[in-house]
Amino acid sequence: MLLQLTSTNPNTRVAFGGGVAEFSGMKYFDVFNGDADGICALHQLRLAEPCDAELVTGVKRDISLLQRVNAEACDKVTVLDISLDKNRDHLIRLLEAGAAVQYFDHHFAGEIPVSAKLDACINTSADTCTSLLVNEYLDGAYLPWAVTAAFGDNLFDAARSAAAPLGLPDAELQQLEHLGTLINYNGYGVTLDDLYFAPDVLYREISGYENPFEFMGASAAYCTLADGFAADMERARELTAEIQTESIKVLLLPDAAWTRRVSGVFGNELARGAPDRAHALMTLLPEGGYRVSVRAPLNNKTGADELCMQFPSGGGRKAAAGINALPPEMFDHFIDAFRSMYER
Repeated sequence: MLLQLTSTNPNTRVAFGGGVAEFSGMKYFDVFNGDADGICALHQLRLAEPCDAELVTGVKRDISLLQRVNAEACDKVTVLDISLDKNRDHLIRLLEAGAAVQYFDHHFAGEIPVSAKLDACINTSADTCTSLLVNEYLDGAYLPWAVTAAFGDNLFDAARSAAAPLGLPDAELQQLEHLGTLINYNGYGVTLDDLYFAPDVLYREISGYENPFEFMGASAAYCTLADGFAADMERARELTAEIQTESIKVLLLPDAAWTRRVSGVFGNELARGAPDRAHALMTLLPEGGYRVSVRAPLNNKTGADELCMQFPSGGGRKAAAGINALPPEMFDHFIDAFRSMYER
């Protein structure tokens, strides 16, 4: 029997145990964020529980994904690494239609619906990610992929801690770090045209490899991402700050595909290089306004979600969040709020 629980505490892990009965003719939907965490979480699950599912994903910021799912009674929907709060109405629609939903996530969720059809594991701790939650669910069956995802989500301490049972030398941990960064890098963009690979395409490429080291050694996609990442990061490191103090740093990025691709991973790099400073990367949008990536200080991983949710299209998690389209007239308001959140 599934437990029926709700929580309004974003720091509480909520898990609904049980399992879902399967019936012949049921359809499967795999709904996942297009970044490293979403892709690696799904890869772990499908290595353990293979099924022929319809893939529903998009660029990293495309998180309102459940609106694209039309599941019925006896269908099963697996949701990975997208905010329940941002998908609440469509989650309720699917549950009311009789679909069984398995939900893993680490973003702000708000109140969790009460339903015997919902099997959810949600933990908004700043030191975990969806792939680490799936790793726990699978008892560590595919741990290297969970470590890869944690590195991609800029959770370096959590990644290295999780990797301890593997006993990998530092050189191999650095390889997993680079792989996670590349998969994450591929997810950033305003549209799929900004990406080297659509996330569902990259997932299908990765799905052929149980071992991430084999993927790195054999996949042409890995080489494509590595080359693109190196070129984009070289350009990003030449940017100068618009605002910089001991506590905050703001960079304005021009409207270009390479800046849209690199904004998230560059923000992660900046955060690691100055762990007491908060960073905001503001990329100009073709229609005006800004696409914003915020990184809380690594030594105080909190507030990014609270900050970004003050603005239209904002959301995320405590350590890293963003705003899809900040109106140009709200630029000064954002800077003031950013200062208020992080300046000492």
